[in-house]
Amino acid sequence: MPSPHSLPRKRRPVRVSLLAVLAAATATGALVLTGLDGEPAASAATTGHASSSSPSRADRWQATSVPVAKGDLTAIAALSDKQAWAVGYRLKSATALEAVALRWDGTSWAQESTLPENSFPQALAVRSGADIWTVGSASAHWDGTRWTAHQLDKDPGGRVVPDAVTTTSDGKAWTVGRAMNRSVKDGVPAIQSWDGKSWRRQALPDVGKGELSSVTAVAPDDIWAVGAAYATDATSPQTALLLHWNGASWKRVTAPGPQESHNWLGGVTAFAADDIWAVGGSTSGSTERPLAVHWNGTAWTAAKTPNVADGRLRAVGKTGTGELWAVGGKGAAPVALRWNGQANRWDTASAPDVVVRGFTTVPKSADLWAVGIAPQGDLIPAITRLKG
Repeated sequence: MPSPHSLPRKRRPVRVSLLAVLAAATATGALVLTGLDGEPAASAATTGHASSSSPSRADRWQATSVPVAKGDLTAIAALSDKQAWAVGYRLKSATALEAVALRWDGTSWAQESTLPENSFPQALAVRSGADIWTVGSASAHWDGTRWTAHQLDKDPGGRVVPDAVTTTSDGKAWTVGRAMNRSVKDGVPAIQSWDGKSWRRQALPDVGKGELSSVTAVAPDDIWAVGAAYATDATSPQTALLLHWNGASWKRVTAPGPQESHNWLGGVTAFAADDIWAVGGSTSGSTERPLAVHWNGTAWTAAKTPNVADGRLRAVGKTGTGELWAVGGKGAAPVALRWNGQANRWDTASAPDVVVRGFTTVPKSADLWAVGIAPQGDLIPAITRLKG
């Protein structure tokens, strides 16, 4: 089997292309979608009874104009069909980047602001138009007027690289990722919480080397983080990692998945305390396929997924009409799945024509948004929408 550190995870291709000119851009892409993380997506029937998507919605992904000619868009989040935000960066020259925040007003995207220098936003959480968090190589908060950078807490594991961020109803923010001294393979999972004044490192169970890729909050005392625990030797598999916060401490929960395979989770979203989905991938030899697991309030179980080449999943969300979607892909081969509640399985669906970095549902709407870069061209930012 391949070494655990050569497994495809969430590494962004653009990071590699800019590494020679920007060694500081070490954060990986992350996805935050609308669920209980910020403002809830419209409630729907429980997952087991969610209807399958209508075939008539296929191929309705529509590209929208982007006010950034060259660069990358890394995350997106929506409050309504007239309020959405996306973050990323503009490539100003061969050696200079400008971090930007874009806003959708219901008609078009426009640049709302620039972020603090060296912030390189990779994940986004929007509580309101005056309360937005981004994390990447740094963390920054938008109060409706300006961005303020906030230093992350020190971690004995090394430099903290956050991959995801969410907020809770008590006003706190949570970010997850990894801490590392030299390279990704030396990283250990890391979680920090914002207490209103500063970021505080969280004590975690010892899971060895690994990383966290996504976080979702049901309530201040019910939070889930997902990622991967790296293999301990050449003969053991990498395992999907599930951590749960009960208001007092973080505990590891066993994740289901194919045995003797390298498994990892890249995205998680809560719709209720007993309805949480996490998605990722599973690799055995050279074969990769989607992985999706569900929490019913009592146990995590694996769901049936189709055999899709390079079918890694990076995000999951439910529309206001109850359709459950998962998206991801590898490079210029995007993947989208829809939950078929009648057959109790995931089916392939029309995928957005972008190298997917970010994905969100829209509260009280059947719309979906995906951001990233165009599959053709050199670092052409792209935003596409599936109209409900």
